Amino acid sequence: MRITPLPPLQCLVAFEASLRHASFTRAAEELHLSQSAISRQVQQLEGYLGRPLFIREHRSLRLTPVGERYASEVRRLLAQCAEATFDVMKHQGDLDLTVACSSGVASLWLLPRLPRFRAEHPGAHLRLLVRDGLSGMSPAEFDVGLYYLRRPDCPEYSVRRLFDEEVFPVCSPDYLGNRSLRPEELAGETLLHLDDGQRQWMSWSEWLGCNGLPFPRSRPLLSANHYPQLVELAVLGQGVVLGWRYMIDDYLADGRLRRLTVASASHGGGYFILSPNDRLQNQACRLFTRWLLEQARQQTGP
Repeated sequence: MRITPLPPLQCLVAFEASLRHASFTRAAEELHLSQSAISRQVQQLEGYLGRPLFIREHRSLRLTPVGERYASEVRRLLAQCAEATFDVMKHQGDLDLTVACSSGVASLWLLPRLPRFRAEHPGAHLRLLVRDGLSGMSPAEFDVGLYYLRRPDCPEYSVRRLFDEEVFPVCSPDYLGNRSLRPEELAGETLLHLDDGQRQWMSWSEWLGCNGLPFPRSRPLLSANHYPQLVELAVLGQGVVLGWRYMIDDYLADGRLRRLTVASASHGGGYFILSPNDRLQNQACRLFTRWLLEQARQQTGP
């Protein structure tokens, strides 16, 4: 059931601060707003109610009879709201942390490194939330996000770039032996294709297009809806998969996969750390963000 009528919350907060200080100016100082902004918000509330709440006197405010009745209820309800909010917030300690990321980022990059973070910060309480795509998520669901974005235009989040994007084909050392291929020779190979998941990730048709090539009409194709499974298929010698630099580095370093061609492509995107704008970061968020940036510096070099 929709709760109505309900005035804007910021107007109620401005009204409560003004009646407590009997001054728009001092209310503005408390709320870090201009005096005119507080006055407008109170006028907006009075317009919504159709009744004056204050008698404006020289350098002072006095409640009208309607204002007095309304003030006692508004104060009580705002106090109850603050109490309920604090009760929810206190259950998240300063070392509680929810980290959101895609399945590819989780499996290929974050999970192999998490033991280091836990060893360095044994008191942190970590919850991992794996969702393939940021679009269906609410900022209230997580504290720190780690996602690939083509464009970091996310007004609900503070965004910090972790890695730039570079995409190139990789395969098992057993697939084609030690041969390298030119991009145009990939048309005859089994291409491991992502048919679901993070839609922002580059597809084979886009990669080939960036290298001036059409997507072959007749080609061997093996698809899956999660990127980590495609990487494992490549490790098993089942075809060629697109690899994202930094995400795939561990596989290249230990020889499970090798780069098949010197050609690469990029949409200009990258991997980003996201923090919701609507709340303060606790100690765990700050520690984890600094740790992520340090891991990136170690991987990319100076």
